[in-house]
This record gives sequence, C-alpha cells and structure tokens, in this order.
Amino acid sequence: MVSPAKLNEVTPAYQILSGLTDFCTVYERLSRYTIRVRYLTDFADQAVILPVVLAVAIALAAQGWRRGALTWLIVVGATFFATLIFKLMFLACSPLFGPMDVHSPSGHVAAATVVSGGLAAMFTRRRHSILPAALLAAIVIGISRLVLGMHSLPEVIIGAVVGLAGAAALMRFGGQPPRLNVAPLVAVVLVVAMLFHGLHLPAEAAIRHTAFRAAQFIPACRGGAEFYRQPPADASLPQSATS
Repeated sequence: MVSPAKLNEVTPAYQILSGLTDFCTVYERLSRYTIRVRYLTDFADQAVILPVVLAVAIALAAQGWRRGALTWLIVVGATFFATLIFKLMFLACSPLFGPMDVHSPSGHVAAATVVSGGLAAMFTRRRHSILPAALLAAIVIGISRLVLGMHSLPEVIIGAVVGLAGAAALMRFGGQPPRLNVAPLVAVVLVVAMLFHGLHLPAEAAIRHTAFRAAQFIPACRGGAEFYRQPPADASLPQSATS
C-alpha cells in the first residue's frame, strides 16, 4: 500500500504525464484535421486548376461544343486575370490596404468558384446550376483557407466575389449546354485533378516581386517598398506562400 507521503510525490508527476498525454492526443487530432483540410484546398491550387481548365476545354471541343470551350477559356482566364490584378493592387499598396487586413485576395477561392460553377452546368446540363455550385465551392474552399491561416476573411470574400462574377459571366455568355457525353467529361476532370493534386505553382512569390516593383511607379503606393523591407510591428502579412 502506498503511503500518503509517497502518493503526494507520485501525484504531480502523474498529473504532468497525464497532461502531456492529453496534449499529444489533441495535437495528433488537430494534425490529422489540418492534413485533411490541406488535402481539400490543394484541389484549388493553380497547379491543379489550370490543367483541369485546359483539359475540359479540349473535351468540350472534341464533343463539338466549340462555343462552350471558347467561352470557358475566356471567362475562366478573365477571372484568373482579375484575381491577379487585385493581388498586384493590394500587395503593391499594402500600406493603404493593410489596415483593412487585405494583402492578397484568395486565388484558390476565385478559381474554385468559377470552375466549380462551370463544371456543374456541364454535368447537370442546367445553366442555372452555375451559381449555387459556385457559391458552395466559395464557402468550402474559403473556410479551408481560413482554417489553415492562409488568408484573412476579407481576402476570402474578395476571391469569392471575383469567382462568382466569373460564374455569372459563364451563365450569361456560355449559352445552354448541349447534351454532352458527361461520363468522359467527368473522367477527364477526375483523372487530371488527381494527377496534378499535391503540386503547387509558386506564383505568389513572382506576384509579390512584381507588386514590389510596381509600387515604385504608383505615387500613393511608394511606401510599399519600405513596407516590405521593414514592415511595422503590427503588420499582419499573410502567412501563405501560395495563392
């Protein structure tokens, strides 16, 4: 039988060990959760989205819907370009937009939104399915970016608005989808997405460099160069090296 004195000696050590065990258990669960969220958000990386967009355009043209293929390429490309312009603008003028917690609008959210909306219309053959699917993608990928700490809420919202605008343009200019052979189209999307999943396009570093140089020529944003060299103590630049 353990004496009261011996019990007093053992109890603190046991409590510490129990606390460490609980901490490790929680940490392991959080790590698994983070891995799953990152796996999901990686489907919206440009390294995955760009091949999917190109493959879908080829598949549409092969099935005879050339107008749809052309509209798809133009609208999705315009959405990506608009996202790039917003990124350059906000990054170049970080001293102006930094207080609003906006540095780099989410390209993942914008891309997932417009692409998901377009694919939904093709798979369901219903043009009005574009916006609901686009909104769902914006919410899911937006939450994943927030959970991972890659973007602030305003950055996610801007990315969603850009993507939804692209989805609306698809609905306006794409026309009613014809009776496509959906099975090969789904197969193309799945194969290409899984083939490139896990790859990352290091575009954000190039965008930041371009924004840094552009800030030199914009009078209102010339402080951006010094902001990047010596950011203020309370500056909260995004943690992500990706879009």
